[in-house]
Amino acid sequence: MRDVLGPATTLGYCTNVHAGVTLDAVRDNLRTHALPVKQQASPDAPMGVGLWFAYAAAAELLEAQHKIKDLRDWMADHGLLAYTLNGFPFGDFHDARVKTRVYEPTWAMRERYDYTLALATILSELLPDDADEGSISTLPLGWPPTAAHQRTDLDQPATLDPEFAKACAARLTDLTHYLARIELDTGKCIHVDIEPEPGCVLDTAAGVVAFFERYLLGTPDDATVRGYLRVCHDVCHSAVMFEPQRAALTTYREAGLGVGKVQLSSAVRVAFDALSAAEGAEALAQLHRFCEDRYQHQTALRYDDGSTAFYADLPDALAAQGASGDNPRGEWRVHFHVPVYLDAFGVIQTTRAEVAECLSLLRSECSDRAVHHYEVETYAWDVLPQDLQRATLADGIAEELAWVRESGATHGAGPR
Repeated sequence: MRDVLGPATTLGYCTNVHAGVTLDAVRDNLRTHALPVKQQASPDAPMGVGLWFAYAAAAELLEAQHKIKDLRDWMADHGLLAYTLNGFPFGDFHDARVKTRVYEPTWAMRERYDYTLALATILSELLPDDADEGSISTLPLGWPPTAAHQRTDLDQPATLDPEFAKACAARLTDLTHYLARIELDTGKCIHVDIEPEPGCVLDTAAGVVAFFERYLLGTPDDATVRGYLRVCHDVCHSAVMFEPQRAALTTYREAGLGVGKVQLSSAVRVAFDALSAAEGAEALAQLHRFCEDRYQHQTALRYDDGSTAFYADLPDALAAQGASGDNPRGEWRVHFHVPVYLDAFGVIQTTRAEVAECLSLLRSECSDRAVHHYEVETYAWDVLPQDLQRATLADGIAEELAWVRESGATHGAGPR
């Protein structure tokens, strides 16, 4: 959907919610799910679709170039807009157990570079004729080794391994030169947007800025780097890290880094200190329902004295709580993408308010560095507790898009 969150914006949903790593699966998912979403959410106008191609599907598209044109034409005929790609999951994102494998290959590895180059080439050919910009979100370098993953202060950036950071920076710099050639040849600016995520090598705005300033900037390539490497701001991720939306967006703006894409997503939140003992026990029982084997659900805790704790996965946090024998304390935030229209369920809350705040801030305070690409990214629909699901996947996604449109209008993010 164009212009619903401001002039020259596109809003859609991310198709990494759909299983399938082949090109045929991508097509089938668009027919089965995206078209019913469009029928509900945008029946009279084109709808943005954030495409996800696993490496196998991307390779298939490049091996037979006519398939890119065929997909482009099919999407145009059915009112679906290609505008952004999710370049984060490389392999089967719906395997029985994904967990930290989703962060492989890292940006220090050639496979990640080759995959992203392929996506950039594909997106430049999928974009509609009247689009001059495309975005690709990518992982925040990788997941750190267990021994190095000791986050005790969430307000400070994680420590970077210099050799790893240099290797990642070298590949990313090479990538910008390729993206510049694409724009020269096609007139399409394809930018790759690094997406900080809790527990990863880069998991806060401050960490992203530190990586850019130490390893990417300060060379004759600065203009190219700033033009083609940007940030994918995932609202859920910053919320889990207790990073205020204003603080994150201001950090990027003051460092001169562009936000190329915003993923509108919401996390699980439990404020245990505000609950009675009975409610706290109920909240713990509800949290156990969010333990599942496929995805990583990083969990951060902040106590009333300002101290913090971080666990790589929700079961780890619950096990530590059980071992302590104490009543839960502080506020817990869990990296589990829940539908953005939910404010609470049972005694558990969500970080939905931060989605509305982010939309408002981008409109009112960041208009000089406008973000054009927005996508709802609730990829965990099929592992949600059953009572939070909708009759069909399309029903749930359409309801999310409707909430975003209404929230954007309420908070001044709609068309002027």
